[in-house]
Amino acid sequence: MAAKPQKRDDSKKRKHAPAAAVGKSTPKKLKSSTGVPAKVLKKPHNKFSKPGDKKQQPKPHVGNDPVDTKRQRRIQAKELAEARKKKRKKHYTLEQELASLWEKMRTRNIAKEERSRLVSDALKKMKGKIPEIASSHVSSRVLQTCVKHCTQDERNAVFVEIRPHFITLASNTYAVHLVTKMLDTASKEQLAEFISSLHGHVATLLRHMVGSLVVEHAYQLGNAAQKQTLLMELYSPELQLFKDLTSLKEARIVDVISTLKLQKTSVIRHMTSVLQPILEKGILDHSIIHRALVEYLTIADQSSAADVIQQLSSPDLVRMIHTKDGSRIGIFCIKHGTAKDRKKIIKGMKDKVGKIARDKCGTLVLVSILSIVDDTKLLTKVIIRELEGILTELLSDQNGRRPLLQLLHPNSSRHFSPDELAAHGSSVPSLVTKSPSKVNVALDEETEASGLGEADKEDSCDTGAATDTTQSSHLNGGGKKDPLTRRQELLVNSGLAEKLIDACCEMAGELLKSNFGKEVIYEVAMGGADSILHATLDGKLKTLHGAIATLAAHPKVEESDKEHLLEHFHSSRTIRKLILDSPSFASTLYEKALKGKCAIWAQGHSAKVISALLETSSSKVHKLVKKEVQPLVDDGILKLAK
Repeated sequence: MAAKPQKRDDSKKRKHAPAAAVGKSTPKKLKSSTGVPAKVLKKPHNKFSKPGDKKQQPKPHVGNDPVDTKRQRRIQAKELAEARKKKRKKHYTLEQELASLWEKMRTRNIAKEERSRLVSDALKKMKGKIPEIASSHVSSRVLQTCVKHCTQDERNAVFVEIRPHFITLASNTYAVHLVTKMLDTASKEQLAEFISSLHGHVATLLRHMVGSLVVEHAYQLGNAAQKQTLLMELYSPELQLFKDLTSLKEARIVDVISTLKLQKTSVIRHMTSVLQPILEKGILDHSIIHRALVEYLTIADQSSAADVIQQLSSPDLVRMIHTKDGSRIGIFCIKHGTAKDRKKIIKGMKDKVGKIARDKCGTLVLVSILSIVDDTKLLTKVIIRELEGILTELLSDQNGRRPLLQLLHPNSSRHFSPDELAAHGSSVPSLVTKSPSKVNVALDEETEASGLGEADKEDSCDTGAATDTTQSSHLNGGGKKDPLTRRQELLVNSGLAEKLIDACCEMAGELLKSNFGKEVIYEVAMGGADSILHATLDGKLKTLHGAIATLAAHPKVEESDKEHLLEHFHSSRTIRKLILDSPSFASTLYEKALKGKCAIWAQGHSAKVISALLETSSSKVHKLVKKEVQPLVDDGILKLAK
C-alpha cells in the first residue's frame, strides 16, 4: 500500500526570495486579522502575572542608575530654563532677589521695623531701574508693597524716578497698578503734576483698556478744575494742543464753545472721532466718559445723537448707570430709544434689579423705566417679580424704596429732590419731538398764510402729521400709554400692591420708626395717589390701619427701653400726618387706641397725635373726639397748631 503524501506546512517552511530579487520588489508587511501590521500589535497584558515574574522584570541597565539619570535630566532642564530666562529678561536675577524679599515683607505677623528694613533694601536694589522692572509681573507687586509701607521720602524718590515714564507705565498691564497706587498716596502737588503730564494723551489713553483706568483714577481724585482740564481735552483739537486754553472756568461745553469762539460742527466732529472708538471697544464704566457723552448729546445734531442713543441702548447700559451722568444717559436711552431698544435694556437688567434699585443713581433709571415703558408684561416679568422677592429689604432702604414710591405717588417732591426730578424730566435737545399742539398751531399759521379752505386745511394737517411722524418715528419722548393705566397694571394687576400691604402689616412698627420706611407705609396706608389702591384693596388697607392702631394701643411703660409708637419722633409725626389726611384711619386709631386715654398722651411727641384729632378737616372725626379732647385744650394741657 502506497504511503499517503504528506501535506506541506507553509508555516514552518517559508520560501525566501533570492538576494538578487530583493532590490526589485519589496515584500508586503504581514497584517493581522484586524488589518493592523503585526509589529504594531502589542501582546495582551496578563493581569494574573506577579511582579516577581521574570517576564515582567525590567532588563538590567548597563552603566549609570536610571533614577539618577532622570534626576540629572530634570536638573539640566531646569538650568536650561533658568539660562533662557536670564538671556531673555535683563533683570531676572534682581527679580528673584526681590521676590524672596517680598515673601517676607508681605506677611502679617512681621514686625514694623523688620518690614521697613526689607522695604528699604528692596528699594535700594531697584534704584535707577524702577521704570524698567515696573512692567514685570513680580516686580510690579513688590513695588506696590514697597510704596504702601515705605516712608514719604522713599515714596517721593520713586515718584521722581517714574515721572518721565508715566504715559508708558499707564498703558502696561502690570505697571498700571503701581501708577494707581502712587496716585492714591500722592500729595496735592504730585497729583497736579501727574494730571499735567497727561495733557495731550487723555483721548489716546481713554481708548486703551488699561490706560483708561489711570485717567479715570486721576479724574476721581482731582478737584473740579483738574477734572475740567482732563475733560476739555476731548472737546477740540485746539484744547488738546494748547494747555493754556484748558484753564477756563466754564464747565458746560456750550459755554466753552461761546467763550473760545469754536466752531460747533468742528467740536461735534472731533468728539465723535474720540468717543466712537471708545464705545466700539466697550469702555463704558468710567465717569469721565459718561460726562463727555452727556456734554456731547447737548450739542449733537439729531442724526448723531440718535446714533449714540441706539449704540448705547443695549444690555451693556447697566455698566453705566452707577454714576450721576451715567444715570442721565440711561434716562435718555429709555426716553428716546425705540421699543426694541428698551426691551434690550430691560432684559440686560435681569437678576441685577435689586442691586440697581439700591444704587443711588441706578434707582433713578428704574424709576424712569417704570414711568415710560409701555410693555408692562415685560416689566412685571423682569423688574416687578425681582422687587417682590426683596420687598422687605427695600422698604427701609433709602434708594431701594424709590421705585415703589414712584408707583404709589409719581414724581413727588417729598420723595425726590429737585435735581432728581430735573434729571427724570431731562431729554436730549435735538431729539425732543414737538408736541401735537405746537405742530397744529404751526400748521394753522401756514394754512392761513397760504389761504387754504377748510377741506384743504384738514388735508394739510393730516399731511403735516404724517410728515412729522415719519421724520421722528425713531424718537420717543415717553410712553404712549396712559400713566394711570400703566401704574394700575404694574402696581395692582401684577399683585405687587397686595404683597406691599402685607409687608407693611408685618413690619408696621419697624417702618413707622424708620426714617425711610415711614414714607412708604404712609403712601400705602393712604392708598396711593389717585386712590389707586382703594378700588380693589380697600379691605386690605383697613387691615393695615387696624395693625397700626393695635401697635399704638399698647400701654405706656415708663421704664421700658423701647420707645412707644406714639412717643417716637418719626412714628408720631407719620401717624399725625395720617390722621390729618385720612379720616378713616383717624376714626380707627381713636376707637382702638386713644379712646379714654387722650389725657395720658397729651404731652411730649404724642401730643402732636392727639392735637391732630381736632385739627383734621373731617367733621365726623371732630364729633367723635371733641368731648374728650376739647377739655384738654381748654385747660391748657394741649396746644393746637395755628
